[in-house]
Amino acid sequence: MSDDLKFAACVEAIESAYEFMLAYAAQGRDKEGSCADGPSIRVFLTSASAALHAVEPALQDKISGGASENAEQLNGFSAVLGDDAKRAAAAVDLALSVPSISSQLVDNLNASIHLRALLTSLFLVDEAMRKS
Repeated sequence: MSDDLKFAACVEAIESAYEFMLAYAAQGRDKEGSCADGPSIRVFLTSASAALHAVEPALQDKISGGASENAEQLNGFSAVLGDDAKRAAAAVDLALSVPSISSQLVDNLNASIHLRALLTSLFLVDEAMRKS
């Protein structure tokens, strides 16, 4: 898998999980549903956790694999993205540690400044790479 695809896969997993989390939070569930109820929040959060732990190295690989006018600045910002990803991963991993994930828990996770900071950092990096 190319460096571009690794980073894109991380971003896709994080964004897909966040979109699912928004819908899940709106359902008002007191506990997790069964697989027969549709996609599992736990599957999305597990995928997001893996992506959150991999996104900074994937970004660094992408930066080092390409010629970019702003590679120095992107490298500097990758540490910021990494810090955001570590904090967001800790929040997601905390949610995963709960035996039954409620809509309220996911709503609080959605509102977490750590997850929001990460998403904003991803959007910033994506835009900066497209413009360079």
